[in-house]
Amino acid sequence: MFKLKKHYIMAPGPTPVPVDVLLAGAKETIHHRTPQFLEIMEKTLDEARYLFQTSNRVYAFVSSGTGAMEAAVTNLVNPNEKAIVVVSGKFGERWKEICEAYGINVVEIALEWGEAVSPEQIEKAMKEHPDAKVIFTTHSETSTGTVIDLQAIAQITKNTDRVLVTDEVSGLLAEPLKMDEWGVDVVVAGSQKGIMMPPGLAFITLSKKAWEIVKNNKCPRYYFDLRYYEENYPDNPWTPAVNMIYMLNQSIKMLKEEGIENVWERHRILGEATRNAVKALGLELFSKRPGNVCTAVKVPAGLDGKKITKIMRDKYGVTIAGGQGKISNTIFRIAHLGYVSLFDTIAAISALEFTLHELGYPVKFGEGVKAAMETFHKEGVAG
Repeated sequence: MFKLKKHYIMAPGPTPVPVDVLLAGAKETIHHRTPQFLEIMEKTLDEARYLFQTSNRVYAFVSSGTGAMEAAVTNLVNPNEKAIVVVSGKFGERWKEICEAYGINVVEIALEWGEAVSPEQIEKAMKEHPDAKVIFTTHSETSTGTVIDLQAIAQITKNTDRVLVTDEVSGLLAEPLKMDEWGVDVVVAGSQKGIMMPPGLAFITLSKKAWEIVKNNKCPRYYFDLRYYEENYPDNPWTPAVNMIYMLNQSIKMLKEEGIENVWERHRILGEATRNAVKALGLELFSKRPGNVCTAVKVPAGLDGKKITKIMRDKYGVTIAGGQGKISNTIFRIAHLGYVSLFDTIAAISALEFTLHELGYPVKFGEGVKAAMETFHKEGVAG
């Protein structure tokens, strides 16, 4: 048994963090109200627009992505008003739960987990509920590895008085997003996924249409009141995470050097290689419309999904994710998100092969790895 183990994070958040980003956070902490820090803050938030492909301001909270989701709800919808919410997984459920916590009447588009909402379903809900002005969606439903056609949905809402909100906590940078061009009104995200940082920052950016609602909204809020962030911009109304802003600055620099189109393409190729690998092992995908964040795989009959994740993590040093909520032991998820390379993917697939064999699943060693390598070769990134 090897006592020395390398560890690979192949779960959809937190994701691996580049050393240069970590080192940026190790710099001296300066006071957050000084001109020196405000200059860094302004430059960083301005550069962050690139990640969302928007000219709108980006605001940063000290919270997880759920904080940005709560900010979107409380700044856009009043208690007793209607909101359309797409629920097809754990994070669609979260939109619903936040809305209900603030007394908002939820018009739920309920789908089977693993399915993706269609533009036609959104359009139908809009016609049936003309008084529901805000639509909450999840671009990448991390719990099921499913991605929606956000661009097509935005075409339906773009020239209306409806506000389209999307959770990009996992989808940002893994899935193509052109906020302004497509007409998406509100985007929320977190630092610990495609942005390649530790957890701790959340982001929100809004269109002019959305801001008109924010200005007059009466829903109770305080820490996440976006009017305070706008009034103080680029300063933060509360204490910002100084050293995480340093890290964000470095991460954006690295992502811009790679180029956003290349970042999107990298995630696509890694996702394709992972899907081909698990299918080569005779495993079945869970999602009806899989995306580039993570690959959700059905646990083979007779196997314990929790044992798969435990053995991969504790014996082989590869951390993947199990299922969530009602599918907690039905699937496992291998991520290809953030600071992940082709060799990380190959390592994860080889660990999966060892683990499945150990649990009695018929595996021909190398079949999954071969499929991944052939995909990388076909895509022109190796061989």
